[in-house]
This record gives sequence, C-alpha cells and structure tokens, in this order.
Amino acid sequence: QVQFVESGGGLVQPGGSLRLSCTVSGMPVSRYGMAWYRQVLGNERELVASINRDGNTNYVDSVKGRFIISRDNAKNTVFLQMNDLKPEDAGVYYCKNSLGNWGQGTQVTVSS
Repeated sequence: QVQFVESGGGLVQPGGSLRLSCTVSGMPVSRYGMAWYRQVLGNERELVASINRDGNTNYVDSVKGRFIISRDNAKNTVFLQMNDLKPEDAGVYYCKNSLGNWGQGTQVTVSS
C-alpha cells in the first residue's frame, strides 16, 4: 500500500521560503514520476512541479526560478523548495505519484 506523509507547510511572509517534504512508503520514488500540485479553495488542483524517474524536472511558469523539486532516494522523499514566496503561491500542496496516488496535503499561507 502506497502512503505519503507530507510536511513543511505553514505561514510565511512574502519573500520567505518553505520546504515541503513528501515521505513515501510502499514504492521507491526513484522508479516513478513524482509531482507537487497546488489547490486553492474552489479551484482544481494545479500541477506546480514534477520530476520523472530520470530526474528531469518541469515547473509551471509562475514558479520557475523560485521553486525546486528534488528527491532523496535514500530517504524515499520528494521535496519542494519554495523561495521568494508570493501571496498567489498560497494553497494546499499535494504530493502525487505517476500511479495516481495522492498525499493528504499541506497548507501553505503567504501573508504579511
């Protein structure tokens, strides 16, 4: 059974940084694509960043140059480093794998 444990969300001021973590059990993150999605209340989940099994990454235009997705195979964890955060980055961030499994989400609030 695949399970995700997400952490790292919270309240941060504009310009600040957060690092989200998604620790996975039941599957090796190195063998599957992984992604982070964001959902704002009332809207559909939006793909923010992804990393495939080869380590290639992709980002939505609005976060390019500010967010970095990475993984630690030894810890079976995927990270999303978020820098220079803006109010529009706020939302619930979900971890997802290429098999279609989702994490429970972690809240990110960007406000002064």
